Amino acid sequence: MIVVFVPPVAVEVEPFATALGNAVRGSDKPVLSTFLATEGIPDVLAVRGPGGHPVRGSVPSYSSPERAVAALAAAWRYSSWRSRPVSNLVRPKSIDGDRAKQLVRDWRSAGGQGRWLSDFETAERLACYGLDVVAFRAVTDENEAVAAADELGYPVAVKATGKRWRHRPDLGGVRLDVADASAVRVAYRNLAAESGEPLLHVQRMAVKGIGCVVRVQDDPSFGSLISFGLAGVISDLLGDRAYRVLPLTEDEAAQLIDAPKAAPLLSGYRNAVPVNKSALIDLVQRISALAEDIPDIREISCEPVLASADGAYITDARVRIGPEPTKADLGPRRLR
Repeated sequence: MIVVFVPPVAVEVEPFATALGNAVRGSDKPVLSTFLATEGIPDVLAVRGPGGHPVRGSVPSYSSPERAVAALAAAWRYSSWRSRPVSNLVRPKSIDGDRAKQLVRDWRSAGGQGRWLSDFETAERLACYGLDVVAFRAVTDENEAVAAADELGYPVAVKATGKRWRHRPDLGGVRLDVADASAVRVAYRNLAAESGEPLLHVQRMAVKGIGCVVRVQDDPSFGSLISFGLAGVISDLLGDRAYRVLPLTEDEAAQLIDAPKAAPLLSGYRNAVPVNKSALIDLVQRISALAEDIPDIREISCEPVLASADGAYITDARVRIGPEPTKADLGPRRLR
């Protein structure tokens, strides 16, 4: 219940506060107010405990009814979350955690405090957890590009490797569906000239699908967080990402996939073919296990992951390793 008391003229407030306090005393119904547009718990509506802090029976006040409604909705969502049955923590099969940990120890001993892994080191690390990056080769001239395409099988994609070009299709740093050797030579020649770097990647074409983004990052309050959203500048601009704390339970993995506002696109929006959500769920569970098992991981970025009816395919990934952040205790936290 929300009580609004904002009189248009000056009146004695104590009788109204007393009446409100008497009405809610002993009630199990949550009561909020907009009492004189005060933010917090006004003294006239506070019930003080032994330490002088407001306790049960106090009536909080918000500056507007809209803010009171938002606070009540947030409390309801939290209560609903707390009342859900506890989901199981499912560990995916075919994981070689020991090898992944040994790889990190070797890289850390050679690389000091921390660094971004190379593309091939990243692919090797992800493969330990059953996460395969679509096969690619690094090339530095036209002949190597053609040889890589012949090995991988046509059609292929030719991609610039510089940081400026990653995940920026608007800059034209990728040539897709390159169908033969002569087209590979043209694509390599043009991209090398445009990017100013001879090092390019030739990658087998993945099954076309909806681009998704899966990331793991450190948060000073919650530790490691995993995020999921659809790829693209609009999703980035609107911040359409869902977040969960690691490790993911079975239910949380499924909820994460369905949480972004653009998630209906994955379910066959406007008669499109639905993607294989089970493959996406398995993918985020494996990334969760990887980040949870190896504390030296500071960031993971899989972008894009192409989701289709056939599965979920990682076409580009980055991993940063480094020492664990200091978990300093910043003191008690309480709601004001």
